[in-house]
Amino acid sequence: MRDFSSAFKTFGAACGALLAVATAPAQAANPLEMNFWLSGPKYDGRVAPCEAAIPTIVSRFQDKESTFWNSSLTITGVANVHEIAFRPWQSDNIPRRFCTGSVMISDGKARIVNFSIIEDGGFAGYDQGVEFCVVGLDRNWAFNPACRAAKP
Repeated sequence: MRDFSSAFKTFGAACGALLAVATAPAQAANPLEMNFWLSGPKYDGRVAPCEAAIPTIVSRFQDKESTFWNSSLTITGVANVHEIAFRPWQSDNIPRRFCTGSVMISDGKARIVNFSIIEDGGFAGYDQGVEFCVVGLDRNWAFNPACRAAKP
């Protein structure tokens, strides 16, 4: 059977070493680290127009409603789609086009959809990504309140 005091000393020494490493001042990268395959992202700023995301939104909305919420709701119509902002932040950020529009849902209600198209925002950074929120149907509150987090 192992002596409790030696185990406690070993644990204390490990915690002390971890604390020393965590509080050590950060060192800047040396020239080799700064220039060796670390060129950073190269964004072109080429983001599809708002209308290009509509088929993706319609498909993903129906999939999300049926899979996660056991609902038969679908988007039956889209109107008044327009851009509200393009790259609203610093130019070094990932290029995004923010859009909004009206959608008709299969329950007969017209709702607002807010969405963004993100350069290199698709799976594994390949292709453009789309994030969207239908006001009143953000059941998991990902963009709450009232889909405001889906806007710039």
